[in-house]
Amino acid sequence: MTEKTGTFLVTHADEGSAVFRDVSDGQVHTMASNPDVTEHDVLDATIQPQPPMEVAWEVVEIEERRAVELVDTDLAPTTQAKEIAAEQAVGEVERVERAGDGEIHVLSVPPERTADAAADVLDDTGTLERAARLGAVRVEVRTDDEDGVVNVRYLPD
Repeated sequence: MTEKTGTFLVTHADEGSAVFRDVSDGQVHTMASNPDVTEHDVLDATIQPQPPMEVAWEVVEIEERRAVELVDTDLAPTTQAKEIAAEQAVGEVERVERAGDGEIHVLSVPPERTADAAADVLDDTGTLERAARLGAVRVEVRTDDEDGVVNVRYLPD
């Protein structure tokens, strides 16, 4: 095996080891030691398998480290998000590129499930992985309980 460079989400970290998940291909890499990372760190890094068995990995270089802030905001979904939700069926998700960087997701849910859906988005590791892929440092979740709209905004720095 050779070095691998990519963007990784730290899915587990303790004193002796860490687990990195490549946000591009989903591959999981167990580190032989903890290179001073914490769970949910996002790293742009180069790693390599550790000899002789090459089952554990080690960090060659960390180019960038960032945290993704997950925010359950009291702000209402944007006008654009409400318009998208009005045109889609319950259970559908629309993904829209933001002007500039980032992405916006609009989920249509049953109104009584809006708070649960927002909590699920904030608790889902997939949300962090998407944020890492998109280069986002903040994920804002806005809801409208009356219309059943969950607006997820992946925002760059």
